[in-house]
Amino acid sequence: MKTIFTCFGIVLISLSIISCNVKPKVEPVQKTDITEFLGQWTIDISGGSVGWLEVRQEKDYLDADLLWGGGSVNPMAHVYLSGDKFLVVTKVDKIIRTKDANNEPLKTQLITSWLEVQKKGDKIAGFIFNPHRDGKGIDSTSFVGTKLPPPPPAPDLTKIKFGTSVNLFNGKDLTGWRLTNEKQKNGFSAKDGVLTNDPAQTEGEHHVSYGNLRTDQEFEDFNLKLEVNVPEGSNSGVYLRGMYEVQVLDSYGKELDPHNMGAVYSRIKPTVSAEKPAGTWQTMDITLCDRHATVILNGIKIIDNQPIYGPTGGALKSDVFSPGPIYLQGDHGKVYYKNLVLTPIIK
Repeated sequence: MKTIFTCFGIVLISLSIISCNVKPKVEPVQKTDITEFLGQWTIDISGGSVGWLEVRQEKDYLDADLLWGGGSVNPMAHVYLSGDKFLVVTKVDKIIRTKDANNEPLKTQLITSWLEVQKKGDKIAGFIFNPHRDGKGIDSTSFVGTKLPPPPPAPDLTKIKFGTSVNLFNGKDLTGWRLTNEKQKNGFSAKDGVLTNDPAQTEGEHHVSYGNLRTDQEFEDFNLKLEVNVPEGSNSGVYLRGMYEVQVLDSYGKELDPHNMGAVYSRIKPTVSAEKPAGTWQTMDITLCDRHATVILNGIKIIDNQPIYGPTGGALKSDVFSPGPIYLQGDHGKVYYKNLVLTPIIK
């Protein structure tokens, strides 16, 4: 009996010791391999802006392009899998530290920012890390990404059906329009059938933050016709569904570029130049259908039913399948619009 009780006591003591050393359950990071990161992802950035990431397996290396909030889609410096849990994407910016008497760079440095990406079920999530330029700290911003399927085949535009046209601008006031951010100043005004944006700054005074103007209505696929007049050196943009910017720019006489007049900003380069000189009225005829864009500038087709692989800089939302507004960029330069008519595509 003594032996039995002794053994029983030892068991109780052992169980007590084990129970005291039980650690709280830690949620494991999802293991993965590189194939789970490949493809295109629309990104919701903490704070409300939109990005896009494409990860590709080339012949013997990984590559990636990134759109982060505003600006262009840019190639990344390096992409690699860290263990079997994280994808690391790095981008490098060159900055000038000092210049000589002729304003030529004397000292430059490369600053590396990076994304740490992990799988979260069928999504991706992570942080971007941006070192301060003075070397005294680092900022981090979280994000969540959703896998984006490839665009469908190009639609047959001869077979699409249109609904009733909508006159977006009444020529008298801003009825049907509002700022995308009501905290910013409105530089748009209406007079004599012309919608004018004049984001004027006063020298020596605090910089004024001007807003973008969007329609109250939201649309799916459509044809949009408008006229625009761009003063010398000025810049604006027409956003389709609040997501894809068709560039408005004084680019007359410049070489073809995906940032020129009529381009889908940084994504689709016009095949031919069709701009008119600054200060003259120009026509734009834009069709968005099944994630494909056609742009006719001044009667010349410069983009012919080409796929748009993701949002452009300044997009309002990441969901490429949801309806969205037309919005006009108002924070860049003076520009005039008139005769904005949208005709929805019926499916």
